[in-house]
Amino acid sequence: MRQLDPERLGDHVDRLYRAAWAMCGSREEADDLVQETFARVLRKPRLLSCEDDIAYLLHALRNVHRSACRARARRPLTAPLPDGCQELVDPKAVDPQARLESLDIYARIATLPDHLRDAVLAIDLVGMSYREAARLVGVKEATITTRLHRGRRRITQGLSRGTDSPAPHALVA
Repeated sequence: MRQLDPERLGDHVDRLYRAAWAMCGSREEADDLVQETFARVLRKPRLLSCEDDIAYLLHALRNVHRSACRARARRPLTAPLPDGCQELVDPKAVDPQARLESLDIYARIATLPDHLRDAVLAIDLVGMSYREAARLVGVKEATITTRLHRGRRRITQGLSRGTDSPAPHALVA
């Protein structure tokens, strides 16, 4: 057993560089690989069982290369944006205009009289059937149908005109 001589590592740079270049396929990556190998080997004293330093250094080079490949495989891949792509759109993001419209609709539902609002909430927002909504409110199914129609009409009247609030005459039952 003998200790690796850090002073003699420079004797092996050319051979390690050629081996690294063959492993990586790139001169720049090979240079980085050799430097990383030397940095790891020099961190602490190394005991060698053979007379040849280059065999140990090649083994260390191969291990550093494998570690780098594994680390690279765990990282997400990046790709350049296509030419002419100025804006990225998140397909899961809510469209701002649709968000404003839904806020407006909810505000209009809140201004409805209680009997119309209950029908709209039960059917359109909660998803109840007409029969379930009628039982909940305590009226006939035909009454729920009428109230739902009137509530929807009041909500959409203000939307179709583009006004900020429902028309005053639309709030009269």
